[in-house]
Amino acid sequence: MKISGRVTRCITRRITGRVYAAAFSATCCSALALAVAVTPAFAADQPYPQKPVRIVVPTASGGAGDIIARLLAQALTTRLGRQVVVENRTGAGTMIGGELVAKSPADGHTLLMGLSTLATNPTAYRKVPYDALRDFAPVTQAVIMPNLIAMHPSVPARTVREWIALARARPGEILYASSGIGTNPHLTMELFSNMAQIRMTHVPYKSSTSMIDLIAGHVAVSSVPILQAMQHTRDGRLRALGVTSATRVAIAADIPTIAESGLPGFESVQWYGLLAPAATPREIIERLHREVTAILRQADVQARLAADGAELVAGTPEAFAQTLRSETDKWARVAKAAGIVPE
Repeated sequence: MKISGRVTRCITRRITGRVYAAAFSATCCSALALAVAVTPAFAADQPYPQKPVRIVVPTASGGAGDIIARLLAQALTTRLGRQVVVENRTGAGTMIGGELVAKSPADGHTLLMGLSTLATNPTAYRKVPYDALRDFAPVTQAVIMPNLIAMHPSVPARTVREWIALARARPGEILYASSGIGTNPHLTMELFSNMAQIRMTHVPYKSSTSMIDLIAGHVAVSSVPILQAMQHTRDGRLRALGVTSATRVAIAADIPTIAESGLPGFESVQWYGLLAPAATPREIIERLHREVTAILRQADVQARLAADGAELVAGTPEAFAQTLRSETDKWARVAKAAGIVPE
């Protein structure tokens, strides 16, 4: 069969086009594979940070977490060579700010000033929008801040041992206040009740009005931030029973711990620390840890923190991860023993 020249040219063009298309496709695939292979190494070679860094504080400005974050941001701006800013994202028991960071890119440019609510929120809320143990990479636990267990002066108990004896003699009659179900003050008092084997009645408040009722004598006792409590124990409106940390606090060295006052092993503190999204590269975590702990160990920073009742920790990422795990387990057990049901 004879094929015309026009048909021959057409077939040739089609075959040539197919060969060219196949070659072009192979070239593109090779280039794409090369780009994929090269990109991680290239990204790893880039200096950190590449842009401004933000520290998300899940509470309002003026609180302890906000103060610590602003101290760090100011010094980190100089050390990292990029602007470090503080962003307050409040709401939902600190979970709004936590969720924002958990879902941010794991590149070290969005960090969380984490609070002890990371460990206690699962006892109060049925739905927490992140897993604190899985969704964050700890950098360092910065400080701990103990509370002071304070009692109204009208209560006929001046020491921890006398208080325990009174509560055992009057089961369920002593009222204690907290700032809400599942909060640190609530869990602290439940831990005390469990360890002392006593039974009291919880009066939850929605805000700091619990302090007003404590001073007025409407409730007998509460676990209160140490600075706030000391303002009222010094003038006699409240009686200090003991601090909740394992050791005494510098700003209240004359006040014994609960542990040394009759309940060995008792400890309940609020803590603050820096975390990044999970999967943040290890070299970024290590850089942040070096810089942040160096800042925290500066004499002027320590003096500022101590004045607020904070005790320096500045531990390793691994130690902070262990603390987060142990605190989560501890408060889950306390909540279960107290019959606290997440809402």
